[in-house]
Amino acid sequence: MSKCRAAGQSTPAVAASSEVLAFREQLGERSELDELVREGARRMLQAAIDAEVSEFVERHRERVDDQGRRLVVRNGSLPAREVLTPAGPIEVRQGRVRDNTANPDERVRFTPSVLPAYLRRTAAIEELIPWLYLKGISSGGFQEALQALVGEKAKGLSPNVIVRLKEQWTEEYEEWERRDLTGKQYVYVWADGIHAKVRLADEANKRQCMLVVMGATADGVKELLAVQDGYREDEESWKELLLDLKQRGLTISPKVAVGDGALGFWAALRKVMPETREQRCWVHKTANVLSSLPKSVQPRAKQDLHEIWQAATRENAHKAFDDFLEKWQAKYPAACAKLTKDREQLLTFYDFPAEHWAHLRTTNPIESTFATIRLRHRTTKGSGTRRTSLAMMFKLAQSAAKRWRRLRSHEMIVHVVEGRTFVDGVMQVAAA
Repeated sequence: MSKCRAAGQSTPAVAASSEVLAFREQLGERSELDELVREGARRMLQAAIDAEVSEFVERHRERVDDQGRRLVVRNGSLPAREVLTPAGPIEVRQGRVRDNTANPDERVRFTPSVLPAYLRRTAAIEELIPWLYLKGISSGGFQEALQALVGEKAKGLSPNVIVRLKEQWTEEYEEWERRDLTGKQYVYVWADGIHAKVRLADEANKRQCMLVVMGATADGVKELLAVQDGYREDEESWKELLLDLKQRGLTISPKVAVGDGALGFWAALRKVMPETREQRCWVHKTANVLSSLPKSVQPRAKQDLHEIWQAATRENAHKAFDDFLEKWQAKYPAACAKLTKDREQLLTFYDFPAEHWAHLRTTNPIESTFATIRLRHRTTKGSGTRRTSLAMMFKLAQSAAKRWRRLRSHEMIVHVVEGRTFVDGVMQVAAA
C-alpha cells in the first residue's frame, strides 16, 4: 500500500471512482437494471451485426460456381469479443463470411460498418478518457477509475493503451493545427479564453489559458477554428493565433466576431482583420456589471439589462440603455461605467438578421463546449505535458462538435455574405 493511501489520502483515480460509486449508491441498488440495459444493448448490437452479414451475403447471391452453388456464404462466427460501452462491457460475435472464388484477386471481403475491425471502445468512452486525463488521473489509474462506470471488466485500457491513445490524439491535433484553410470563409466567429487550469498552467504562470476560436460557415455550420494556449488578455497571443489562420489560407475576414470585452483579442483583431465588426458577449457583460452591484439589487438590475438586449429595435435598446443609466448611475457609477464603455459594440447584432441574434449575442457555443473542463477543476500537479493537454482538450471539443446545431435560418447567411443591409434585423430591399 502506498504512503498516501496509508495516510488516508486518495489518488485522483480513487477519488473519481468514489464520487461515481457514491452517486450510484444514492440512486439505490441498480445491478439488476444495469444487467438488463447491458443485455438489451448486447442483443441490439448482435442483431445489427447479424443483419449486416445476411445483407452482405444476399447482395452477392448471384456469384455462383459452375454447379450453381453460391460462392459467398456465411461460415460460422469469429471468436467473441468484448466492447466497452457506457452501458458496460458487452460481448458480441461477428459472423464469418467466406468467398470461395478460385481467383484470390476476385474475392470480396466483408467489413462490418456497425462494428469496425479491432473496435474495443465506443466513442462515448473515448470522450471519457480525455476528460479523466484532464481531471488529473494518471495513465496507470484509468482502469481503477473506469471500474465504477463500466464494472470490473474494464479491459483493454492498460497504461500502454492509454499512452498510445494520447500519442495518437496528439498527432491528430498537430495535423489539425496545420490544416490548409484556403478557400474557407467563416461569416461569424466566436472567441474566448478558457481558464481550464488543468495540466496547462504551471505554478509560475497561473494566468495561462486556452485560446479558442469557433466559426460559422456560409452554410451555417459551426466549426472549431483554433485551440491554442496563450494569455486571455494578451494581444500578442491573439495576434499570433489570427496571423496563423491567415497564413494557412483564411484570407476572407469574418463579418462579425463575438467575444468578451476584456480580451486582448479585440486589439489583435483590429490589426489583423480590421474589416470585421465587433459584438460584445451579453452574458459576460451582464456578469461584469452585476459584480459591481450589491446582491440585494442584482435581480432588478439584471432584469433592466435584459430589457436592453431583448429590445426589438436598436432605438428601443438605446432607450432601455438610457433608462438603466438614469436608474443606477448615481449610486453605482462603477457598474454603469462597465456597461457604457462597450455601448455600440453591444448592439452590433441589430445590423444582422434577427434570426441570428440568439447566436450573435453571446459566446455560448464556446462556453457550453468547454463547460466540463473549466474553472471548477484545480491545477493538477501531474506530469502531463502542454501538448498532450491541448490534444485532450481538442478531442473533447472535436467530440462536442458532432452535436453542434446548424445556425437557425442558415439560408439568411447568404445575404450577409453578399453585403445586404439589415436594419433592426430586417433585410432592406434595394430601391429600383
